[in-house]
Amino acid sequence: MPRLTRYINLAVILSFLGLAIPALSQQNTVTGSEMTGYHMRVVSRSTQSVDYRHKGSTSVDIEGTDLAPQLRGEAKIAGESGGVKIEASVEHVPAANSFGLAYLTYVLWAITPEGQPKNLGEMILKDGKSSVRTTTDFQAFALIVTAEPDFAVAQPSDLVVAQNVIRPDTKGGIEPVNVKFELISRDVYNSQVTPIEPGVYDPSKKTPLDLLEARNALRIAKDSQASQYAADELHKAQDLLNQAEAYYHGRKGSGPIGTVAREATQTAEEARLMSIKGAQDAAVAAQRQADADRAAQAQADAQAQQAAAAQAQAQAAQAQEAQQQADAARQQAEQARQQAENEKSEVRARLLGQLNQVLATKDTAKGLIVNMPDVLFQTGKADLAGETREQLAKIAGILIAYPDIKVAIDGYTDSTGSLQFNEQLSQQRADAVRSYLASQGVNSGSITSQGFGPSDPVASNDTASGRQQNRRVELVLNGSSIDQTEGQNGSNPNSSATTSNSAQ
Repeated sequence: MPRLTRYINLAVILSFLGLAIPALSQQNTVTGSEMTGYHMRVVSRSTQSVDYRHKGSTSVDIEGTDLAPQLRGEAKIAGESGGVKIEASVEHVPAANSFGLAYLTYVLWAITPEGQPKNLGEMILKDGKSSVRTTTDFQAFALIVTAEPDFAVAQPSDLVVAQNVIRPDTKGGIEPVNVKFELISRDVYNSQVTPIEPGVYDPSKKTPLDLLEARNALRIAKDSQASQYAADELHKAQDLLNQAEAYYHGRKGSGPIGTVAREATQTAEEARLMSIKGAQDAAVAAQRQADADRAAQAQADAQAQQAAAAQAQAQAAQAQEAQQQADAARQQAEQARQQAENEKSEVRARLLGQLNQVLATKDTAKGLIVNMPDVLFQTGKADLAGETREQLAKIAGILIAYPDIKVAIDGYTDSTGSLQFNEQLSQQRADAVRSYLASQGVNSGSITSQGFGPSDPVASNDTASGRQQNRRVELVLNGSSIDQTEGQNGSNPNSSATTSNSAQ
């Protein structure tokens, strides 16, 4: 789905806009919150992924979850230098609409150990069976199958009907991990604005599945307020659906109908994702304005308090009554100072909370530290992944509201490879983040960047998980508005170096 590439990670970025719904099975742990217009929940599901990198051909079983316990199948997987080939087949699969009229088909997904999903293709049922042949550039992943409203979805639904099970003879680097991945709540796909009519969406009829999916995708896009945030894309999707409907009623054949209907489905999904981003941007803008209003009010209050304190001090030389008034003024000044300190603490806590909604942030003696893990960069490179740009754009939007904040960008690697390469890579990644923040409107004079290579590890370099934690970029934030000055920021003195071969 190349047209959707730039929107694939929107659901990940908006994971804090969640709504908890019933668990898939006893092995799931669900956390979430609610926000009008968009629902998502984060599921912690225990499964196993396999590193198929250059391992040749192997197989894993596919078994049904509590939603489809009778489902069985297998996936034959061949790891090659150019990617990984997958041939998956399943049987005893219930009709997708048995979970509700909003669900028309199934999709096979690859989920990385870090929780990144990828739509591997539609699994169309025939007599309860389906198969798909596809490829992925993922090297290590788990496989799941979900019921979906259409083939073009960018994020798995919460209806996980199957997952891979490692065989004793499965080849590859088996990684038993708690894979955390995000699932779209069924509330998003069920009727909110446009009703679901059985005669239109029921795939037991003779209407082509491609056309049913296009109708469904357009209905869901309209429910996501695409008419407000993605009007052009929604209009284009409607035109394509109208054309597919005309082909269908004109008996033009499955080829022309399917081609136009699938393009309508992709365009509608793109409109839905654009709408999600538009709504989130509007929320950020509203929060920014609210922060500005609070800051202006705080400044006015401080000026009023200062004026009262000055008047009290001018009367301090008078008689006993004047002395008492001076004492009261000093007390007021102390209260003002304490209030100012409290306000700084509140600003610091608010900034910490805003940053934590985008990337993991902690409050330290050095300042507020935003952690960018290695997965936000392309392997061994300093190029920012698409998801990274989305997240940094949000960070930039937050920082613009705090003009006194100084940002020290520190890059780190693990100890693998040469020191020269690691120092250069860490510097390049820090510079890439600095350049992108500046391009988003953050004052370049308030940003510094430095690469420290493998120095200052946060975990042991003797394990893969430890090395992954050590490969990171940290944004260290300081400023007077959060009661932290640049002099308090203890920065690592090591400098960056030039390139060498290393797999970071």
